[in-house]
Amino acid sequence: MCYICTASNNSIKKGSFIMKMEIYFEEGKKVNASFNGNVIRTDQPVEAGGSGSAPAPFDLFLASIGTCAGIYVKSFCTQRGIPADKIRIVQSMQYDFEKSLISKIRLDIMLPEDFPEKYKSAVINAANLCAVKKHLLDPPDIIVEAQITDEVMV
Repeated sequence: MCYICTASNNSIKKGSFIMKMEIYFEEGKKVNASFNGNVIRTDQPVEAGGSGSAPAPFDLFLASIGTCAGIYVKSFCTQRGIPADKIRIVQSMQYDFEKSLISKIRLDIMLPEDFPEKYKSAVINAANLCAVKKHLLDPPDIIVEAQITDEVMV
């Protein structure tokens, strides 16, 4: 969900807007994305014809699930003054060979012995707020088109 601030009264209204990410190519199997002033680099592993210089796009997709849950867990702890430096999230993926897809993703939040027991279920709820997970549960439409243009991007 996107929010737009209105300048007139500083209130927040629900709405939508277009965000753009530019994808561009380098040598070999390197495909990068430029977004919000950052470059996200990808490459394929050596066994897939790449040089292994960066994570593969699918690896970044999988990592986005665990790291998104992680930022919610860390924020939860920070808001309550609970140290998060010893917390780990172990993400397990079950691969379905018939479908050639991941069929299950499990996040195990590993809490240290001194973590307050009363927050155990709340930290799970915090991880479940992950925006990546929400997008998987209610996926966006993906439209692919091609245009011939003399406009050079990058």
